[in-house]
Amino acid sequence: MSLNPSTFETIVPSRYLTFSFPDPHRRRRRHLRVAVLDSPSAVISADVAAVWVPPGRETDWIFSTFSGHLQLLLSSTTTNQPLSRLILVGKTPSQPHPSSYNSDLHHPSSSAPPQQNLAPLLLALSPKSAFLDNGEIPEIPFLIYEDDVVKSSVLEICVGPCVGEMLVENVELEIDGVKEFRRRLRFKRMPNFVQSQIRIVPESKSRFKNLPNFEDLYFELDNGVLVQSYLSPMVGGISVISQFLEGQMKNIGFRPKALCLGVGGGALVGFLNAQLDFEVFGVDNDEVVIEIGKKYFGLESNEFIHLFTDDAIKYVETLAENTIEGDKFHAVMVDLDSSDPTVSVCAPPMGFVRKSVLEAIRDVMHDEGVLVINTIPSSKLDYERLICEFHGVFEELYEIDTGNGDNFVLIATKSKIENALEANDGPFLSKLKSVVSRSYIDSIRKISKKNTIAL
Repeated sequence: MSLNPSTFETIVPSRYLTFSFPDPHRRRRRHLRVAVLDSPSAVISADVAAVWVPPGRETDWIFSTFSGHLQLLLSSTTTNQPLSRLILVGKTPSQPHPSSYNSDLHHPSSSAPPQQNLAPLLLALSPKSAFLDNGEIPEIPFLIYEDDVVKSSVLEICVGPCVGEMLVENVELEIDGVKEFRRRLRFKRMPNFVQSQIRIVPESKSRFKNLPNFEDLYFELDNGVLVQSYLSPMVGGISVISQFLEGQMKNIGFRPKALCLGVGGGALVGFLNAQLDFEVFGVDNDEVVIEIGKKYFGLESNEFIHLFTDDAIKYVETLAENTIEGDKFHAVMVDLDSSDPTVSVCAPPMGFVRKSVLEAIRDVMHDEGVLVINTIPSSKLDYERLICEFHGVFEELYEIDTGNGDNFVLIATKSKIENALEANDGPFLSKLKSVVSRSYIDSIRKISKKNTIAL
């Protein structure tokens, strides 16, 4: 089927078109895959950009699906303006699913067509609004996609009844010149976002040196450290009630209880139990995700780790109606994100931020308990609204800026905590500071109600 060039003259929100195009860089017959996506929302700018898909990663969901393309568009800007159209150009994928990747086998400089060879194609795919009134021909910039992935090995692709297709992979990263290995879980509906990850280490240095192929390496799990950027700040948020926990731990047999809404691979669940001696109740809405956590991420169910398959909101609302004082939680940890790719990555989902849901959470919390929630606000105004909603239900509110530009950890208490940020280092706080960065604990700041917007 041929395409009419006039098709691309206007921006049509969320329009997604893919087609093959002869590679102008190769004499032998080879075709490129071209994908064109328009912004889902009306944008003032007429900015258009292109991305050359990194060689060897053409089958990755990031570059081969609508959801991956959309996340790239939403996270990309030119001249600080949102894009109206993003064009992906790369080799035609050999299969529909992500495959293993080794950067040593690919040389971007020799694999990518010269940008000037693609200029006529990019201009033909640009809307009329991109052309200046003076008749000057626009220059369509090529954006460079960069991450820390050096190698990847696909372990399993499976389907969950709630989250859809998901991918488990081992990756070799190079971060500031330092090599590190991780196991990651990604969902096809939002492939650019790593749902869960843990550190892994080769079983032996000799085995690592002797095996040339990354896929042949054997790894051991290292659950003693949290590598997801926002999980350490979340655990650090428990320090707000450390004085209360210190007092309770003088009682023989006392073990604090945590409720984790959102399990994923189970890194947070396992860490709270193994490092801080919590009895943990984990809730996830997809049974296959929990099974993947058990199979690949060291998640387990035992005397002090209880796992449930349920919708997090329904679970809390039901629990609030039946919980007695002795069963209430000292910490409620929330790591839930939106399943809608059109809002980029937004956490928590809008359905969670309702007064009735927040009140149900408050009801399952111990009087001296704490709610810790990972947030990825889509805008500053949305974040201020979220804070206002929390202030309407909880007594005190604190914040940790994770420093990654996306995540903020909110900490809410059911009752007023005297000198919450001035606690002396007792056994619990000392332990906490030994397993998460002290900088996160020291950076906790209180958010007063007078600093929030009135809605």
